[in-house]
Amino acid sequence: MKLRPNELLIYYNNKYSSHRKTRALAYSVADHVQERDFEHYKLTKLMWEELLELLQMNAKQLLNKADARYQTSIAHHDFDDNDWLEILVKNPDMIRAPIAIMDNEAILCERPKDVFRLSEHKKTLDTY
Repeated sequence: MKLRPNELLIYYNNKYSSHRKTRALAYSVADHVQERDFEHYKLTKLMWEELLELLQMNAKQLLNKADARYQTSIAHHDFDDNDWLEILVKNPDMIRAPIAIMDNEAILCERPKDVFRLSEHKKTLDTY
């Protein structure tokens, strides 16, 4: 994912108010914001792999375990990495929080204000 300097890319689900709040706050963090609503923008397995690498997380960690579909269809199953990627591809609406990327750093924004951590990181880098 190649972004311009001080450009923020946010993946979110417009159905959830906390995701919409995070998206709105993103505009105060970066000069340019690219929005990707999971409902209209489908990620491939390769794209998910890249995101997971940036986040330093695994696919299971991104999912909302309280979601009824997770509990009925996914919980208590033993999936391999490829299966988890397939679950992300087919069920992006089960992602528990927006994902924000800026300057080759990604964070899972579990609270809307978490998006500000990207600007704090940038300020730290700018002082060196």
